[in-house]
Amino acid sequence: MDLESYRNYTQKLQKSLEADSRVLGLVAVGSMAEQKRIPDNWSDHDFFVITESGVQEEFRQNLSWLPEHEHIILQIRETEHGLKVLYDDAHLLEFAIFDTDELYRAKINDYRVLIDHIGISETIKKLVLNSEPAPLDSNRAFSLFLSLLLVGSGRTARGEILSGHAFIKQYALSNLLSLIIAVVPFEADAPLDNLDPFRRVERAFPQLTQEIHSALLLEPIASAQALLQIAQAHILPIWKPEKTDAISVIEAYLKDAKQFAQTQQSS
Repeated sequence: MDLESYRNYTQKLQKSLEADSRVLGLVAVGSMAEQKRIPDNWSDHDFFVITESGVQEEFRQNLSWLPEHEHIILQIRETEHGLKVLYDDAHLLEFAIFDTDELYRAKINDYRVLIDHIGISETIKKLVLNSEPAPLDSNRAFSLFLSLLLVGSGRTARGEILSGHAFIKQYALSNLLSLIIAVVPFEADAPLDNLDPFRRVERAFPQLTQEIHSALLLEPIASAQALLQIAQAHILPIWKPEKTDAISVIEAYLKDAKQFAQTQQSS
C-alpha cells in the first residue's frame, strides 16, 4: 500500500468512528502514528479504539465499522482485546478495542490521538511511561543467553532440530539483542522499538546485525557457536558478566554437541 492509499485508509477509519456516538477515542500507534517514521509499502495499520463500556465486544465481533469491510478475508482474535484483520489486497490491521477501564492494560510507545471525546490524551501519556521496560538485568540476560544456547544445541544433537532452531535463533537471540542494545554503542543514530528488541536494530547496528544475520543462516549448533563468538567479540570487551567460567563450559558443550550431531548424521 503506497503512502497516499495508507493515509486515505486512516482518514476513512477516523470518519467511520467519528460517526458512531459510542466511540470515545481513536489512537494511532506504531507507524500509523507517523511520529518517528513514515509508513512504507509494508506498514500495517495499528490502532486502539476506546468505546463506551459494554459495547467493546460488539465492535470486536461485528467489523462493519471498518472501511471496505466487505473485502476482509481473515479476522483473528489475537488477545482478549485485540484482533488482526486481513484484506484481500494483503492490507493488515492490528487493533484493540478498550473501554476506559481496560485501556490501562495497553502498552504503547509512538502514538497520535485522532479522536478524543473524553480527554484520553492524558491517560495515553501515562501509558507511555508505564510501557517503559524495566532496566535490563544484564547478568541474567547473559546467563539466559548461554543456557538457551546449551538447551538448543542439546536438542539439535538429540535430533530435535526444529526445537533447536527455536531455542538458539529465537530465545537466545532475543537475550543477545537485549544485551547488545544495553551495552554496545550504536553504530548509527536510529530510534529503536523499546517494546520489541528485534525491531529496527539493523539501523542502529548495521555491521553487527549483518554478522548476526550470517550466523542465523548456519545449522543450529554452528549458529550457536557463531552467536557466542559475536557476544565475546562485541559485548565482553565492554561489559564483564559476574561469572565468566560458564563461557568455556558452554564452548566445550557446543563443540561436543556438534561432533555428536555430525556422527549421528553420518551413521
